[in-house]
Amino acid sequence: MYEDKTLVCRDCGNEFVFTAGEQAFYAEKGFQNEPTRCKACRDARKASRNAGGEREMFDTVCAECGKPTRVPFIPRNDRPIYCSECFAARRQQM
Repeated sequence: MYEDKTLVCRDCGNEFVFTAGEQAFYAEKGFQNEPTRCKACRDARKASRNAGGEREMFDTVCAECGKPTRVPFIPRNDRPIYCSECFAARRQQM
């Protein structure tokens, strides 16, 4: 069903093979796009994001108690954000 494809890395410009097995995995997971970076560039990009082991944190306010809190993602206005305590309490209620 799937055949190996040769793609070009958007970062280094080198060719890499998108194997039939990888294509099947992407399809199974519902991924719509083919990879745009080779393994070496993906690994380098991942390492640079995790340099020092620190995650970028964002300040926001808990939707439940109003206490200032920090989260590891960019808060959006269309979904409530909870502090650790309120999140844990809501999780236990489910």
